[in-house]
Amino acid sequence: MADIRTVGVAGCGTMGAGIAIVAARAGFRTLVYDTRAEALAKARKQSEAFFAKSVERGKLKPEQVSAILANLVGTSKLGDFKACDVVIEAVFEDLKVKHALFAQLDKICPAHTLFASNTSTISITEIAGGSGRDDRFVGMHFCLPAQLMKLVEMSPGLNTSEASFQAAWAFCQALGQHPVKTKDSPGFILNYFLIPFNNDAIRLVEAGVAEPAEIDKAIKDAMGYAMGPFELLDLVGMDTHLLVCEAMHGATHEPRAACPPLVRRMIAAGHLGKKTGRGFHVYKDSKIFGA
Repeated sequence: MADIRTVGVAGCGTMGAGIAIVAARAGFRTLVYDTRAEALAKARKQSEAFFAKSVERGKLKPEQVSAILANLVGTSKLGDFKACDVVIEAVFEDLKVKHALFAQLDKICPAHTLFASNTSTISITEIAGGSGRDDRFVGMHFCLPAQLMKLVEMSPGLNTSEASFQAAWAFCQALGQHPVKTKDSPGFILNYFLIPFNNDAIRLVEAGVAEPAEIDKAIKDAMGYAMGPFELLDLVGMDTHLLVCEAMHGATHEPRAACPPLVRRMIAAGHLGKKTGRGFHVYKDSKIFGA
C-alpha cells in the first residue's frame, strides 16, 4: 500500500494492542492512542513480551524486533493522528463513544485519511454516520487475538465508496491478514454464530451441567477448536462480552444473544477474565496471547 504509511489505532485494550502489533509487524509506522497512561504502558510491555517470544521461537530476528518496536508509538494526544493515513477504532462497543471519537478525528485527520472500525456488532453505517466522512469509512473486524489470527471481516457501509473499500482491502492484505467481505449485518459472520454459542455455554454452567474447564475440554477435543468458549470469553473480558451481547440483542432481538445473568454477577465481583486474573478460569499473569 504505497498510499498508506502511518496507521493509527484508537484504543489499546486487548484488541487495540493486538491490531497495533499487526500493523507495526507489517512495517507500518503505528501510533496507538489511549487516554489512560497505564493502558499504554501495559500494552507496550505486552508487545515487547510478544516479540521476545517471537524471537525465542525463531519467527523473528532481534534486529527485526528493534525496527518493529521503533515503529510502534503510544500516545495520549489524539492530535498526533494528524499524521495517519488510516485510523482503526478499537474502543468499546458504545455508539455514542464511537461517534464522539470519530467526530474529533474528522477535525484532526487529513481528508485522505481512511476511517475503519473494529466493531464486532454495531452497524458500520450507523458508526460512519457520525464520522463526517461516511464515504471513507469501512468495517475491519479483526479476530481475537489479532496478533495471531489472520481473518478480518471487511464490511462497507451504505455510503462507503468503492475506492475506499478497495483501498482498505489492499491495506488489510498488506498487513498480512486474510480479508473476507461481509454485508453490514448484525454480528457479520463470526459473531452471528459466536455470541449465541458462547451464551449457550455460559447457560450450561448456570444450569450446573458442567464446569467451564470441562466444557472447554469437550469443545476442543471433540470439535478441534484451538480455544474453548470460556478461554475465549476470559480473553475477551466479561465487560466487553456484556456490551457485545447488548448490541447484538438490541439489533436482532434474538433470545440467545441476550447476556446471561452470570456475566453481570461476575462483572460485579470484578471477575472480568484474564485482564483481572480471574474469570471463568484463574490466571497468574497478564501476558498478551502468544507471549
